[in-house]
Amino acid sequence: MTTKSIAAPAPTSGLGHSLKPRQLTMMGLGSAIGAGLFLGSGAGVQAAGPAVLISYLVAGTLIILVMWALGEMAAANPNSGAFSVYAEKAMGKTAGGTIGWLWWLQLVVVIAAEAIGAAGLLFSIWPVIPVWVLALVFMVAFTGINLVGVRNFGEFEFWFAILKVAAIVVFLLIGAALLFGWLPNVPSPGFSAFGDFAPNGIGGIAAALFVVIFAFGGTEIVSVAAAETENPAHSVGKAIRTVVWRILVFYIGSVFVIAAVLPVGSDGLKSPFAGVLDVAGIPGAGAAITLVAVVALLSALNANLYGASRMIFSLSERGEAPRFLSRLSASKVPVAAVGISVAFGFIATVLELLFPEKILPALLNLVGSTCLVVWGTALVSQFILRRRADREGTELPLRMKGFPVLTIIGLILLGLILVVGFANPESAGQLIGTFILILVIAAGCFINAKSKAAKQSTPVE
Repeated sequence: MTTKSIAAPAPTSGLGHSLKPRQLTMMGLGSAIGAGLFLGSGAGVQAAGPAVLISYLVAGTLIILVMWALGEMAAANPNSGAFSVYAEKAMGKTAGGTIGWLWWLQLVVVIAAEAIGAAGLLFSIWPVIPVWVLALVFMVAFTGINLVGVRNFGEFEFWFAILKVAAIVVFLLIGAALLFGWLPNVPSPGFSAFGDFAPNGIGGIAAALFVVIFAFGGTEIVSVAAAETENPAHSVGKAIRTVVWRILVFYIGSVFVIAAVLPVGSDGLKSPFAGVLDVAGIPGAGAAITLVAVVALLSALNANLYGASRMIFSLSERGEAPRFLSRLSASKVPVAAVGISVAFGFIATVLELLFPEKILPALLNLVGSTCLVVWGTALVSQFILRRRADREGTELPLRMKGFPVLTIIGLILLGLILVVGFANPESAGQLIGTFILILVIAAGCFINAKSKAAKQSTPVE
C-alpha cells in the first residue's frame, strides 16, 4: 500500500469520529483471532497434517489482497456501509443493498451463536449459572457496551484483543520451548511430524483450505470502523499494515506449533491449544484455554454487534432499510440499529435454547459462506472503482500496489477456493444455501429500488 499526503473526504454520516488508530488496529486483529483459531485450527491439521500451513498461506495471501483493496476504498470513502457502499458505487444499488443485508444477517446470526458458545464453554468449567442465563447476561452486557459510545466500545475491544494476543504470545513461547527441548523433564517431540508433511495429499490440503478460510473472517470490520476514526487515510493504512502481518505471524506460528506437536488422529486436536499445553505439562491448561476461548467469543460478539449496527445504519441512510434505523443518540450511537441487530440475536438465542442444535445450525449454514461473497465483492468493486478513478484522474489517499494484477490474483484465488468448496458435499450445501439467500435478498433489493424509482418519476398533481 502507498499513502499520499492528500486528505480523504470526511465521512458524511453523523456518527462520531473518536476511534483511535490503536483501537482500529486491535479491532481488526481481535475480530480475526477468535474461536476459529483457538478451537477450530485442529480441524485443519486433522485434514491436512503439517501441510495445513500451505492452506493458511493461500488463505492468508487472499486476505492480504482483500484488505489492501478495502483499505484503498475505505481511505477514499470512509463509510459505515464500507463494502456495501463500494459495491453500490461500482455495480449499482441492488448489488450494494444485497451485500449489506447479507453481511448484516450473517453477523446477527453469529452474535447468537457466540453468546451461546461462550456461555456453554464457561459453564463447562464453572457449572454454577445455567447456560441460558449466561447467554442472556452476555447479550445484555454487550448491548450496553455498544450503546455508550464508540470511544468506550473501542477501548473495551482493544483490551479484549490484548488478552487474546497475550495468550497467543505465551502459547508460542511455550511451544518453542517444547519443540527445542528447553522444558525441564518434558521430552521434546522435535520436528519429526513434518517428515510426513502431507499425509492426505493434495486432497487434504484442499479440504483444509475451505476450513481455514473462515478463520480469517472478521478482518473486514476495519473498513466499517474507518468511518468513525479522525483520520481515515492514516488510520486505515496503519491498521491494515499492522493487522495483516500480525495475523499471519499469530496464525501460522500457532498452527506450526500445533502441527509439530499433535499428529493427525490425536485427541488433542479437538482443542489444539489445550492439547499442546498438556503435552508441555502445563497444569490447568484445559481450563485456561477455555477461558481464553470464552474471551475470544465475547470479543467477537462485541465487534460483530458493532459491525451489524453500523451496516444497517448505513443501509437506512441509503434508503435500503427503514429510516428510523439511522437515528442517532446524543452520543452519536445508532440506538435503534443496535437494538434491532441484538433483537435478532436474542430471538435466535431463545429458539436455540428451546430447540437445541436445530435453529442455529440451520441459520449458520445459510450464512456460512458470506465472507467469501463479501471478499469477492470487495475485489470486484475495487477493480471497477480504481479503473474509474485512474481514467478520471482522481487522486486517491491510499493506493493498492500492483494493480490490477494483484486484484486479479485475489479473484483467481477466490475462484479456486469456491471450486474446492463445491467439490466437497458438506461445504457445497453451505455454498448453495448462501447463494439462494443472496438471490432472495437481491430480489428484494431490486423490487425496492424499482418501487422507489417509480415513486420519484410519478408526477405530482
